Amino acid sequence: MRISDVARHAGVSPSTVSYVLSGKRSISESTRRRVRESIEALGYQPHAGARSLASRRSNVIALVIPLRGDVHVPVAMRFAVSVVTAARAHDHDVLLLTQGEGPDGLRRVAGSAMVDGVIVMDVEADDARVPVLRALDLPSVLIGVPEDTEDLTCVDLDFAAAGAACVHHFADLGHVDLAFVGQPPSVYERRTGFAERTVTGFRQAAAERGVRATLHPCSPDTARDLAEELVRERPGLTGLIVHNEPSVGPLLDAFAEHGRVPPELSVIAIGPVPPGAPPLTSVDLPAEEVGARAVSLLMDKIDGPAHPGVTLLEPRLTPRESTAALV
Repeated sequence: MRISDVARHAGVSPSTVSYVLSGKRSISESTRRRVRESIEALGYQPHAGARSLASRRSNVIALVIPLRGDVHVPVAMRFAVSVVTAARAHDHDVLLLTQGEGPDGLRRVAGSAMVDGVIVMDVEADDARVPVLRALDLPSVLIGVPEDTEDLTCVDLDFAAAGAACVHHFADLGHVDLAFVGQPPSVYERRTGFAERTVTGFRQAAAERGVRATLHPCSPDTARDLAEELVRERPGLTGLIVHNEPSVGPLLDAFAEHGRVPPELSVIAIGPVPPGAPPLTSVDLPAEEVGARAVSLLMDKIDGPAHPGVTLLEPRLTPRESTAALV
């Protein structure tokens, strides 16, 4: 099926069909509707290669997604799905790159003109990809915030505010002895931005409210041992913040074996509550909103000059049965 076939079916010239498709010239609404109806009736699909040559665009964006042992893949895929869904609304497909390709992967896709822009996830405080993004002539958006944000466009949940919100919620309920069960140790060792910022907010709020607060990096296979340690060494512990979705179940099971269940031990989860867990007070992870916002910001940069900056979404803490006031 060719443009000439669509033009013949709609009773217009081939150039009119081309203008309707490209939007480069004003066409009357009645003519535009007639062309669109013919395109749908004939099942016409613009040739991707020809369209790319004409527009100097690939209509593809790249998404650098983290796939490593200490990343909870279901959460990462929520972001990926949101980016793909939002990109399709802008008539773009998504090329997935793995975190392991690092700076070389960015140079490769930029040099081959395969994509119109790139979205980078799992951003570290001193991320080796940031200097490359600054040097490349390729629009980019980071889902995450490095230490140096000059000339960068970033979007993320305000994780520092999320960590602080958990402390303030507990302090308002009268809790003064809190433990923060965080990400696996390797996440903090490489200074992953979202994890580091959450802990910063947690510690600053704890100091402000005058409560005891300790950090405990954790992996799912060490969660039970950590719970045993906290039961043994922290008899006064009444508030638990868990920023580690796969460890929620093992932690709650281990505490329950010692009779430490909500509301005797109040629990807040940062991120999605895993299936099968009780209704937990939680701070939602707005993956769909973050992904859509990242795509929108990237499209703005692709279409023309856009001002860099950092967009942080306000966290929303939803109280449920797992937190209660001390009596």
